[in-house]
Parts: sequence; structure tokens; C-alpha cells
Amino acid sequence: MMKQGLVHIYTGDGKGKTTAAIGLAVRAAGHNKRVYILQFLKSRTTGELEIAKKLPMITFERANTSRKFIFQMNEEEKKELQKETEKAWNRLREITRESEYEIVIVDEIMGAIKNGLISLKEVIDLIKDKSPEKELILTGREAPDELIELADYVTEMKLIKHPYRKDIPARKGIEF
Repeated sequence: MMKQGLVHIYTGDGKGKTTAAIGLAVRAAGHNKRVYILQFLKSRTTGELEIAKKLPMITFERANTSRKFIFQMNEEEKKELQKETEKAWNRLREITRESEYEIVIVDEIMGAIKNGLISLKEVIDLIKDKSPEKELILTGREAPDELIELADYVTEMKLIKHPYRKDIPARKGIEF
């Protein structure tokens, strides 16, 4: 276990937030540290999901099973997403308090806050209540100022240029 676990935020409108978090997970696993990753609002097959399955030091879970974006969901689908989110969130709270995991990554948590799936207060409480030895990494666009204030590391990925502006779709192994 680490002597002092810190809080990281990867935010901004640029590419690389999840990539940075997964890079940290791979680095930690390379040093035999147990890593837990919970991903919100993503359901398609991604490279990070596939590699995590092959690394025994990393546990990778998703909070939702829907293959739709939240804005495409009907009310019934949104209710199911909320149930799945609550179940995953309750497990995450236990993992950040007491578990064998040294690094905990909560990917796209800012999107979960923005879409009303998790409250800002719940995330603040997660940070304050985590075991002091746990390293906690939070990702997503538009990190609230309250979370930035609590974090030890804050990195903003700034969009300067991106191929989607030229109608180049997301590419397997690069964007997902």
C-alpha cells in the first residue's frame, strides 16, 4: 500500500483523459499494484477494456450496459442506467474505503455528474471518505471547481486541433 494516496483529475475538452488514466494503470500494474477501473457512460468495445482483461493486476468494470448515448435513451432506459449507476457507485464506495486495490480510476465521472447520474456531493464525499492509502484518479470534461480544489494533481487536456473537425471518424486503437 502507498503511504499517502493522492487525488488526480484529468479534464478538459481535448483527447487523452482516459488514455492518461489507463497509462497510469498500466504503469502501476507493472509495479505489482492492484488497480480498479470503473468506467461510466461507455459501452462499446475499446482498447483499454481489451488490454485490461489481459492484465491480472487490473480489474475493469463498467457502470452501464446500454449501447446508446444518454441523449438517445428513452425514460425507461434512463431509469435502468440510473439503477446500474447506483449499484456500481455503491461498490466503488466500498472499494475506495476498504479493498486490496491501491489505485482506483473513475473514468468519465464528470460526465456522470453532468448527466445527473451521480451528484457532485457524492463525489466530494468519495474523495473525503477514501482510505488515505488509495490513489484516486477522476476523469472527464468540465471538472467542477469543487473537485479541482480537492485534488492534488489536475491536468487539463486542451483541444487545439482534432481530426473529427475534418469529418474523420474515431479510429480503432487511437480514439477507442
